[in-house]
Amino acid sequence: MIRKVLTAFLLVLLISACGKERNNIPNIAVNYSALLTTPALLKLNSPGGAVIISGHGVAGLIIYRTLSGNYVAYDRCSTVNPEKVCPLDLDDPTFTVTDKCSGGKFSLEDGSPVKAPAELSLKKYTVITTNNTIQVRN
Repeated sequence: MIRKVLTAFLLVLLISACGKERNNIPNIAVNYSALLTTPALLKLNSPGGAVIISGHGVAGLIIYRTLSGNYVAYDRCSTVNPEKVCPLDLDDPTFTVTDKCSGGKFSLEDGSPVKAPAELSLKKYTVITTNNTIQVRN
């Protein structure tokens, strides 16, 4: 009896999980490298600075210098309806980004959603800084 109840519960759980399909940002190879002194990256000289890099990832990259001075990088593609490949726009000040297609907002400090309909965090990439060079890859 317990086995039948457990089996039924697992079946219901699996069926409901299938109905809540989560859209994810596709995995595309990213390998971006540049000197931090490059004019396009000058906004990263101070915490809170952010830049957009086109031609990498699904919709481009957003590189952000956190308030603690670390660097983070995200795909510019919104996690709200990612099949639309709606690029995120930097807000002013650059602590958040906005999906202009849905109105959702995300924090650049950790990529988390901060305004509905955003529910999933931004796709994050690995950032390595050595010898005044920044590398973003997955």
